[in-house]
Amino acid sequence: MALIVQKYGGTSVGSPERIKNVAKRVARWKSQGHDVVVVVSAMSGETNRLIALAKDIQSQPDARELDVMVSTGEQVTIALLSMALLEIGVPARSYTGGQVRILTDNAHTKARILSIDEHNMRADLKAGRVVVVAGFQGIDEAGNITTLGRGGSDTTGVALAAALNADECQIYTDVDGVYTTDPRIVPEARRLKTITFEEMLEMASLGSKVLQIRSVEFAGKYKVRLRVLSSFEDEGEGTLITFEEDKDMEKAVISGIAFNRDEAKITVLGVPDRPGIAYQILGPVGEANIDVDMIVQNVGHDGLTDFSFTVHRNDYQKTLKVLQPVLEHTKARGVQSGDKIAKVSVVGVGMRSHAGIASTMFRTLAEEGINIEMISTSEIKISVVIDEKYTELAVRVLHKAFGLDQPA
Repeated sequence: MALIVQKYGGTSVGSPERIKNVAKRVARWKSQGHDVVVVVSAMSGETNRLIALAKDIQSQPDARELDVMVSTGEQVTIALLSMALLEIGVPARSYTGGQVRILTDNAHTKARILSIDEHNMRADLKAGRVVVVAGFQGIDEAGNITTLGRGGSDTTGVALAAALNADECQIYTDVDGVYTTDPRIVPEARRLKTITFEEMLEMASLGSKVLQIRSVEFAGKYKVRLRVLSSFEDEGEGTLITFEEDKDMEKAVISGIAFNRDEAKITVLGVPDRPGIAYQILGPVGEANIDVDMIVQNVGHDGLTDFSFTVHRNDYQKTLKVLQPVLEHTKARGVQSGDKIAKVSVVGVGMRSHAGIASTMFRTLAEEGINIEMISTSEIKISVVIDEKYTELAVRVLHKAFGLDQPA
């Protein structure tokens, strides 16, 4: 008998019929003698509907009240799934994040989990019940409802698996695993049987939509066995995210191509080329709770330099506003900015032992006339910023250049 945490996304619970299908799947696991905890998202489209409703009332919705509102989407789903389980004779009980006491910090709309009280869940599991928990939400010390940001149900699932010391955390989604790249762009993309946590962390951070990055961080930190599966197929082993590289890993130099269209680039022109200038520019940005991704400081001339960085497209206008007093203080010449960019990345643990990855990537893009605006590297990834209109072309040619269209 194993303790399994299963997470089902919005498309998996997008209608009463799909919720009934999830209940049947959970019942099969329960009938095999396993203890099951289920984490669910809001029904597909519901969170967007609630956000749009809030914006009809307030153009920039108050963050605390927005959390109160959007958290109701998951509350509906946990009740419906518990009803569906009870209807087929499976004892079940639903919990909101606050009822479990998933304690978070107070950063509304993008809170981070601090601790989880698993007492009630363990009592229910001991009594033979399936525990159904609302993903994406928790409460802070003051009892305010908080949400974890988009995709936060993945984080809830992995965090519960860590707290309960579960045997496996299964993330059910609308795809049957992790692919070498998005199959909608490259039909030849292959499903990976395994991928390392390092690679998955890079893929998630670089734009792969299969798993939220924080869920992968949680899984890696607490050694949670993680598997991605399809909620629309009864068979299939999905993709296992592993802790260690297996003996065949070196054969695959690159495991995947990730891309992200959700970025904007900002260049502060003509700032003094002196120690501390990076902090003067990025300090206020960080204090505004804006995440900075890639950073490039150009070689200085005549005591001045240009400083470029990227942020999420949703934070683009906010960042420009934050920078206004910085421009005056540093006496910068001005700002160039744009949100029509994309980041394309090659990822693979095999890069550690293979030379020439960067040159292959740059040559492949150059042959297609794709200009590289920024470059960032780590031990197992190379990322470039390019014009957004070339995104799909870049992904396709890189996927082929690294042999990812060939059978493993």
